[in-house]
Amino acid sequence: MKTTMPSTDRRILAIAVVLLGLGMAACEQDMSDLDRYIAEVNQRPGGQIEPIPQIEPYEGFTYSVQGERSPFEPDDRLRPDAVDTTGEGPRPDMDRRQEYLERFPLDGLRMQGVLEMGGRLFAIVRDPDGTVHRVTIGNYLGQNHGEVIAITESHITLTELVPDGTGGWNARERRLSLRD
Repeated sequence: MKTTMPSTDRRILAIAVVLLGLGMAACEQDMSDLDRYIAEVNQRPGGQIEPIPQIEPYEGFTYSVQGERSPFEPDDRLRPDAVDTTGEGPRPDMDRRQEYLERFPLDGLRMQGVLEMGGRLFAIVRDPDGTVHRVTIGNYLGQNHGEVIAITESHITLTELVPDGTGGWNARERRLSLRD
């Protein structure tokens, strides 16, 4: 008994054979330009290779503490008995009642504007919570005992007292500016 393929299967088989033949022909390319380039590169003169750099041997260091302060001991200048506690220089008034705006760091406060009432100039300051406060000369702002010493249309000037690390205090002037 002889079986025959239907005509559609024959057509599919013929198309597949033709496509396979085309694919095989496409793989066969002229590689003469590549062969010429490889021959040209091989004929170039070789370059100089730099010599390997000399590695200097490690020289150890011996730490000698003779006559020097040990880095593991505190500095003698910072001992409590070496700190100047004569009371000279600026000092914050620790007995003064702390004002509300001293709870916030100075960079968290924003000057919003100025207001004049009764011949006095007041600054309007917004805290980080969004609450607006009226500030005048003599009030305190920020966490470094910052006393307001001047108010202008564009900024608040205050003097802060910051610890100097040896038990004393340093006064520094800071400004809180009006921002657009």
